[in-house]
Amino acid sequence: MPVRTPDPDPNESDDSGTPRDPLEGIGASFGVPGRPLGDGTFGSPAPGNATNPGWLTDIELAEARRRLPMLYVEAIPVRTDGVGAVTQVGILLRATPLGEITRSIVSGRIRYGETVRDALFRHLENDLGPMAFPLLPPQPLPFTVAEYFPIPGVSAFHDDRQHAVSLAFVVPVTGTCEPRQDALEVTWLSPEEAASDSLAAEMEGGRGTLVRLALASVGALR
Repeated sequence: MPVRTPDPDPNESDDSGTPRDPLEGIGASFGVPGRPLGDGTFGSPAPGNATNPGWLTDIELAEARRRLPMLYVEAIPVRTDGVGAVTQVGILLRATPLGEITRSIVSGRIRYGETVRDALFRHLENDLGPMAFPLLPPQPLPFTVAEYFPIPGVSAFHDDRQHAVSLAFVVPVTGTCEPRQDALEVTWLSPEEAASDSLAAEMEGGRGTLVRLALASVGALR
């Protein structure tokens, strides 16, 4: 079964619901006005392609993936007790573009000009909803760096589309999680259940290994 790195990056809209160029805010910060959506320049969705999941057209994204490693953030949402020990691990049920149903974690690309912290918060909100209330430290540090290769066996992680480098984080959430985009639901498991072989078999791209590394990094793997 093809394995793909989840890539939720929904089309942005302004307050009136009109699609907006994802790079507009970046340009504005340097005194450069945003481009009209679909003006045909590199990085702007082509006319009729405003719902493209990212800031590149399909052709541009495929070309970039063919030539360059792609940078991602991934997050394992957890719930903790009063002393900060992990009590539950959130695993997503996700629908892939091919219509397959798999288990996964929060994941997505980092945009040009975006900080790791902002990318992490954006994807947590995209997948878990605005009421999840993730607790990000002042300086997020990944517990590991995962390397995904299109050729199986090069590492523990596999993505048939691309070579991707992912910064992986454990993120406590305190609010109500209401998955959206292509995340269908979030299942809260005990650390023992999250580290089980049966769950690892359901997870795509070798992410069962990533979940175990996450639990080991916070002392929750027994």
